[in-house]
Amino acid sequence: MQRAKVVTEPKQMASALKKKGAKRVLIVDDHPVFREGLSVLLSREPDLEVVGQADRARPTLTAIERCTPDLVLLDLSLPDKSGLELVKDLRAGHPQLSILIISMHDETLYAERLLRAGANGYVMKEEGPAGILHAIRQVLKQQVYVSPKMSARIVNSFSGRTETRNSPISQLTDREFEVFRLIGEGNDSRAIARQLSVSYKTVDTHRGHIKEKLGLNSGTELICYAVRWVEAQPRAGT
Repeated sequence: MQRAKVVTEPKQMASALKKKGAKRVLIVDDHPVFREGLSVLLSREPDLEVVGQADRARPTLTAIERCTPDLVLLDLSLPDKSGLELVKDLRAGHPQLSILIISMHDETLYAERLLRAGANGYVMKEEGPAGILHAIRQVLKQQVYVSPKMSARIVNSFSGRTETRNSPISQLTDREFEVFRLIGEGNDSRAIARQLSVSYKTVDTHRGHIKEKLGLNSGTELICYAVRWVEAQPRAGT
């Protein structure tokens, strides 16, 4: 098991010591270049201090105990656990912790589910430095952050002005949604079981529930439906 990478380099620590009263940030992303770039960006801000980094779920939990961050910047795509499930774990174990999702995945697919799971905000990586810093500070003020477009979508959904909540996909649980998405991306049940750290039988059970909720009669229909759905979703930057 890889251990969390905690920032302990003398130069970084000396800089951190000058930031009296700064908010403590833990960066969780499986891409080292992005982690380091984000760390450099935040180190330039007088009110923010990077206290650690992690590249997967298990080291994240260790790092939180060691570093006691105020905010976790969390990517959705981790090797050992989905970001959606990790958010639920963090919210259950650390109710006062602020969680900001920072992801390449389009927010229209994930933001509302992540907010319901316990995240405080969702920002896409394509927003750039200014957008990411704005999102961080909004969340640290105990405010929910999503883009203006996503905010309007959520408000319209709750007010009944859109049919989002009546769509078949909205009937799926979070785990069923993850299985459905992975099916649409071309994964078979064994690959999905490995990615979600569950048994093949559990995935098969989820597939059955998904077919029932979507009114599908066979595994082939499920695959076709899931592939069409994934292909129809908006892509980041489009």
